[in-house]
Amino acid sequence: MANYPIPVFHFQVQWGGANLGFSEVSGLNIEHQVIEYRDGMMQEYSPLKQPGIPKFSNITLKRGVVKGDNEFFAWLNTTKLNQVERRDLIISLLNEEHVPVMTWKAKNAFPVKVEGPALKATGNEIAIESMEVAHEGLTIQNG
Repeated sequence: MANYPIPVFHFQVQWGGANLGFSEVSGLNIEHQVIEYRDGMMQEYSPLKQPGIPKFSNITLKRGVVKGDNEFFAWLNTTKLNQVERRDLIISLLNEEHVPVMTWKAKNAFPVKVEGPALKATGNEIAIESMEVAHEGLTIQNG
């Protein structure tokens, strides 16, 4: 039996214990900043490199606008000065049996931007809203 890569179209997002449907999730990135060091006594002319502080991109969640569903805005409105309701996000890529195959967990996420749909009089698309969330760490589990 051949092993095929998993398609990207079957996934789920959990936040605060609730499953929400999204049409797109992006920004599942982890990057380690590089620390360079060289002293004058080193025999090599190039600096030593070592991994530094990890850096995490904001996660963007997109979904169709549904009448009366104000979940995005309710979460955004919890922001008051330096306090906000933080939620752990679990994004799972699912197989044919709807079982998670790969999982990304973002801890202490909070909304930083909500964007409404682009309105166009000649458009023939679904109205899509998006939310950008910042977080304090991303872990990946494959399998």
